[in-house]
Formats: sequence, structure tokens, C-alpha cells
Amino acid sequence: MLSAKSLFQEILDNDESFRLFCSIAASGESQGGWENARIAALVPASERGLAPKITRHGADEDKHGRIFNALLKKRGLEPVPVPPETDYTMLLERHGIGLAHDKLKGDEPLTVQDIVTYLAHSRVTEQRASEQMELLRRHFADHPDIGRAVKMISSDEDNHLAYCHEELLRFARAGHGHAIQRTLRESALAEIRIYRDVSLAVMAHMGRLLGWSRARSAVLAAGIHAVYAWERFAGWRRMVRLKTPERRDALGGPATPAPEFA
Repeated sequence: MLSAKSLFQEILDNDESFRLFCSIAASGESQGGWENARIAALVPASERGLAPKITRHGADEDKHGRIFNALLKKRGLEPVPVPPETDYTMLLERHGIGLAHDKLKGDEPLTVQDIVTYLAHSRVTEQRASEQMELLRRHFADHPDIGRAVKMISSDEDNHLAYCHEELLRFARAGHGHAIQRTLRESALAEIRIYRDVSLAVMAHMGRLLGWSRARSAVLAAGIHAVYAWERFAGWRRMVRLKTPERRDALGGPATPAPEFA
């Protein structure tokens, strides 16, 4: 039976597919860590109180990158280059989701509108990350090799999503509501398209590594297209709603250290 659990189990059991999976994940998390660190450094004076939370967000992303690399090392594997068509983070930036890297590489302080845009983009992408990690947590929380990593990363992603909700609601009360809703909608519609394309590319690479038949690859591709069709019709709306989170001040403290993997 083809299921999310059996599919990931197959990827986990094969060294080459696991190597690619962890390499893609580590690269994306590390990139997110750099972006958040630069945003924290360039926060406008009026929002300096937000800088520690942005720094914590970046530290968490860096930690996740180290965790995925540690999982590789535990199995005696080295990271592989990430195929460009599977690089979710860079493709988002290229399509205008997230602040432009040229801006982040400079020394000019960001504007309040830049911070609002960053939080709106993050609210969309953290929704995806939270859902993906919840799926892995549901099926692999007790796995002897990846269980601890999955639970820690899943909890962190839930914190990131809560933080985005809380801060966006604060900015909405300050008069940025229209800009927030416009940016959320544009970001969500772009993200679901990029997620579809990246998913198809990742599955194509996994299929070659695992020797999938054309029929099986076609079924998986059809499933990815079906998810996109649902998200394009209605599912994107879950990415633009704002509500007061159960976790308040979710990034108000220091990042938790990465676990050791013997």
C-alpha cells in the first residue's frame, strides 16, 4: 500500500535517498538561518524589540541544519550537492517570497514594511514546515534513529508559526492589516506552486535512486498534482488566516540545543 509512511520509510531505509533527503533539508534550514540572522541585524530602530525573536528563529533553523547533517554523519554519509530544482528556499527567494538577498547582504536598515513582509512570508512557509514535520512526527516520533530529531524540529516549527501569528496580529492592530492580507495571499499562491514543482523534482530524483517503476512514479506525480489542485482551489486559505496562538511568546527565550546523535 502506498502511503506517506511507507514512502518515507523507503527513503529512510536507502542510504542514497536518505542522503539526498537530509542534504536538501539541511541546506534549506541553513539558508533560513542566514536569512533570519541578517534580518535581525537590520531590524529598524522602532522594532529592535523584535530582534531577539528573529535571532532565535535563525538559531533554530541553523540547529535544524546541524541536526540533519548529524543524522547523515551517524550513518557514515556525507552531504550531496542539492539539485537546483529541489532547492525550495532559493526558489522561494527567486520568486519574491522572502526579502531579497541583495537587500540582506547590505548594511541599510530594513523598513517596518520589510519586517511586515518578512513575517507574512514566514507565516506561509512555516505553515508548510509545521504540517510536514507533524506528519513525520505522527509516523516516526518513536523511530530509534530519527525520532528525537523529528520531535524537536516539529516543536520548533510550531513555535515559529505561533510567533508569526502573534507578531502579524500585533502589526495588524497597528494599521498594517491590508498590506498583511495582500502579502499573505500573494505569498500563499506562489508557495503552493513552488511546493508542487519542488515535490515533483524531489520525487523524480528519489524515483531514480530507488528504482521506481514508471507506473509508481506516475501515481506519485498525480498525487502531487491533486494536492496542488486542492490547494489552488481552497487549501491556500489556511495559510492566510491569522489567529491568536495557543503558544504565546513562543520565541521569547533562547534556542534549545541540538541533541547529540551517537
